[in-house]
Amino acid sequence: MISPGTIAQRPRVRHLTVLTHKVDDVRSLLPLADPHDPLLWLRQGYGLTGFGEALRLEFSGPTRMRDAALLWREVAAAADVCDEVRMPGTGLVAFGTFAFADSSSKSSVLIVPRTIIGRRDGTSWVTQISASDSETEPTASALRSTPMGDEYRIPLTPGAESVEGFQAHVAEAVEHIAAGDVDKVVLSRDLTGHLPAGADLRRVLADLALGYPNCWTYAVDGLVGSSPETLVTVSNGSVTARVLAGTSSRGRDAASDHQAAVDLVSSAKDQDEHQFAVQSVLESLKPHTEHVITSEMPFTLKLPNLWHLATDVEGTLTDDATSLDLIDAMHPTAAVAGAPTARAVALIDELEPFDRGRYAGPVGWVGADGDGEWAIALRSAQVEPNGDVTAYAGCGIVAESVPEKELAETRMKFRPILDAFA
Repeated sequence: MISPGTIAQRPRVRHLTVLTHKVDDVRSLLPLADPHDPLLWLRQGYGLTGFGEALRLEFSGPTRMRDAALLWREVAAAADVCDEVRMPGTGLVAFGTFAFADSSSKSSVLIVPRTIIGRRDGTSWVTQISASDSETEPTASALRSTPMGDEYRIPLTPGAESVEGFQAHVAEAVEHIAAGDVDKVVLSRDLTGHLPAGADLRRVLADLALGYPNCWTYAVDGLVGSSPETLVTVSNGSVTARVLAGTSSRGRDAASDHQAAVDLVSSAKDQDEHQFAVQSVLESLKPHTEHVITSEMPFTLKLPNLWHLATDVEGTLTDDATSLDLIDAMHPTAAVAGAPTARAVALIDELEPFDRGRYAGPVGWVGADGDGEWAIALRSAQVEPNGDVTAYAGCGIVAESVPEKELAETRMKFRPILDAFA
């Protein structure tokens, strides 16, 4: 049963009618997205964009993801789906974003759009979804792009956490680690700004998608960003994840860039931080998977402004867990919380002077069969209906951490969002 009080608004599970059909190749999804309330999931030109809301489900509290998984099964079972394409992302799909903390005041949501346009491996499609008490939007209007709005640039300045406050909290976290309270804790800071009236969010998303094509560029319920870290992908019984932890800046030329990557691989501090994150993912997946494969050593992942230590994880599902069940099992990983998890989360709550909202929570999509793609909401900003913008960046604190260096790492991680907004 669904626990009382955890679903923000327990909706009647409406009967949804879903029709997916193939269309001529859609070369670019971004111009088709809603300018002011985009729903987008995009990487290397492939992904999904949605319009309107056929169904909106909101959740909160410690069982928010478990509740979502249970309710989504009900929604999928009640839907009448005709899918002529049968690819990942076709048929009934919900976009989702979940709060990081159990106590967050920000709701977690699954949104079923009225219309979805998708593109994968050279195939494009349109899905129309209607509830028993609504009409489906015409396909022709969904496939018509609209001109980008006026250019804008906004300053982002320190929010609830000052530069000095962040460094003091890093030093305090190192003291907790030295005392044996935790092994690792991830601390973040925030920047805030305000959008002009009528701002076209596709301009931000276009900058992110073009600048970071190998990342997941996303927009769900005002949360926008471009994440390099795949929390979990579930497809036809297979499970994959990409773990990132350990970071350094790119070099100024080929020689210094190569040396930066070598130094990262050789860094005991970054290797320790990375292993905490890998073990966190493996332990979370163990009850649901078998034949899990990882590389013996992490590899260096090159992004436009950073090097990351990365490990890919692959396995096979051994039960009927959906992607929503798996994000519930995996969140929060050591990459965004720390280790041991419960003590790290408690220390985050003690030291960070703000509610993370959906930052560092799962963001992605789920299909009727439970398959889906979910990233960790990093390199992100939450845009509120009144135009307020809050961006976040964090880093893993271990025994060897130095406050000044951790501050510098957050500045590197803010770069994608700062470039897109400011």
